Amino acid sequence: MSIASEFKTFLMRGNVIDLAVGVVIGGAFGKIVTSLVDNIIMPPIGFITGGVDFSNLKLILKPADVATKTAEVAISYGAFINTIIQFLIIGTAIFLVVKAINRLMPPPPAADPAPPGPSQEELLAAILAELKKT
Repeated sequence: MSIASEFKTFLMRGNVIDLAVGVVIGGAFGKIVTSLVDNIIMPPIGFITGGVDFSNLKLILKPADVATKTAEVAISYGAFINTIIQFLIIGTAIFLVVKAINRLMPPPPAADPAPPGPSQEELLAAILAELKKT
């Protein structure tokens, strides 16, 4: 089998296609959540906190210098807060979707019950028989 045909077989497997669809949908979903956080959730939180825009919060380690044309060095913890909120929203949404899908899926077939084993008396009799042999 040639490498090209092996590669084609690999790509046409359901798992690879499912993964590709998941990545594309996930990327689009990420953009929606980013918009939701930046445009809908954070403005009221900023209003409640007195007009604080979390995306602009940062700890400046070294300010920008126009004379030497060096950029500022800062830790942008506000952007990190926004990213955490986005992660929590995505995680919650995925949890709810998976939970809904699991409800729609038929329950797995019940496993056959295990055959009954020997009774306690039979086991004790077998042990006693083994002890008598020795």
